[in-house]
Amino acid sequence: MKEKFEKIIQHLRGVLAELRTGRASPILVENLQVESYGALMPLKSVAAISTPEARQIIIKPWDKGMMIPIQKAIQSSNIGMNPIVDQDSIRLAIPSLTEERRKELVKTAKQRMEEARIAIRRVREDEMKDIDHKEKGGEISETEKFKQRDTVQKIVDEYNKKVDDIGKEKEKEVMTI
Repeated sequence: MKEKFEKIIQHLRGVLAELRTGRASPILVENLQVESYGALMPLKSVAAISTPEARQIIIKPWDKGMMIPIQKAIQSSNIGMNPIVDQDSIRLAIPSLTEERRKELVKTAKQRMEEARIAIRRVREDEMKDIDHKEKGGEISETEKFKQRDTVQKIVDEYNKKVDDIGKEKEKEVMTI
């Protein structure tokens, strides 16, 4: 059960990391799908991605023939940035976030947190059903059933707190100018 919860938490962290906060991060572009020799590949597989400054991402393709496909992938994505093509690299300037956009990002983060809580509740329901099934099957006593249910609920509460902590951290990051 804890393994499932950890996967939910890791997924939440990954989803929230993709939310743009006004600072440059390779996570913003590394999973963009780029057409590479007839196949779609993540950008991180065809180029080096770096952030030399707080508001700039530099993409250096390993093959110079990939410049145009990378540029097209960035333009067709919904990241809201236009690539600046140099001789051997592509630069992305991260614009400052408006107050309205910051509030939208916080709202999106809260939606992702709620999705994580729902996933945690589903796992809890499955565990509770399993405990009830064991009690009905005579594998455990009624007292043991309640002990196990309490244990499951404590673990669920712990992971819900982790979701809240991650969300508060992200909200602080987004709202900081």
